[in-house]
Amino acid sequence: MKIPFILEIKGNSLDDGPGIRSVVFYKGCPLSCVWCHNPESKKAVAEISFDAKLCIDCGVCREVCPEKALDRNNCFYIDRRKCTLCYLCVDSCPSGALDRVGKAMTVNDIMQKILPDKPFFETSGGGVTLSGGEPTLFMEFTSRLLQSLKQHNIHTLLETCGYFDMDMFMDMLYPHLDAIYFDIKIIDSVAHKKYCGRSNDKILDNFSRITRKAKKDNKVLFPRIPLVPDMTDTEANMKAIAMFLKSVDVTEASLLAYNPLWHEKSDKIGVDDPYKKSKAMTSFGDKPVLEKCKTILMEAGISEINS
Repeated sequence: MKIPFILEIKGNSLDDGPGIRSVVFYKGCPLSCVWCHNPESKKAVAEISFDAKLCIDCGVCREVCPEKALDRNNCFYIDRRKCTLCYLCVDSCPSGALDRVGKAMTVNDIMQKILPDKPFFETSGGGVTLSGGEPTLFMEFTSRLLQSLKQHNIHTLLETCGYFDMDMFMDMLYPHLDAIYFDIKIIDSVAHKKYCGRSNDKILDNFSRITRKAKKDNKVLFPRIPLVPDMTDTEANMKAIAMFLKSVDVTEASLLAYNPLWHEKSDKIGVDDPYKKSKAMTSFGDKPVLEKCKTILMEAGISEINS
């Protein structure tokens, strides 16, 4: 069984499903969206982050690094071609500027972190949300985690990009899920490949098939549309999404306002970011754009509600 690296288990979340929730963030995703709010979740391997704001330039990390991979003249500080992830620098850093990104955790490890919060789930109608990254990259592991959660009568929700093997999903994950939040980003296949790294044919087909099944089973399947300047929030794309949702008889969707804080995260993991000097991509989403997108959905008979 392939064990994922976990970025974080975030408790007391009010933004990832109903009630108070614990959110398990996986590391690794089959897509590579240029605006990813969690760029540290793209690779399914461990990494090291460097936060220049916390660095006190004591030089200890440079002294202990056996590969001499740390250099103040490097714009990202770490030469990741040399770094072997020995973590000596992380362990010696007194300020916390250097940190591990991703930790291998078993199902039992995760459950031990989550179960103390069960009383909050029960009183608020909350539960556990699996997010990422992309939990469906690890079907067997995620299936076991979901089954363990259901043994404790915990509400389960999956946040997914939708790019997965449908047969495996229906067999291993679907039976143990109470709700699925499914991202619909771009309808045009060429544009989707340009901005997300892959064609969306599988994603749209998976959404259509799960929609039919979820309606029969009275299970929650909820589409979410991230609003990214000049990529997903265009009038043409929003109208195309509205038409697609209408074609599969979906009448509700959620719009996710754009958040530019991912640029700083990219710097921390040494990823070159071509959009960090773009005014549109470094500003929070504005209300007129949000209202325009709501109107497009409404005119197609689709209500915009908070997920």
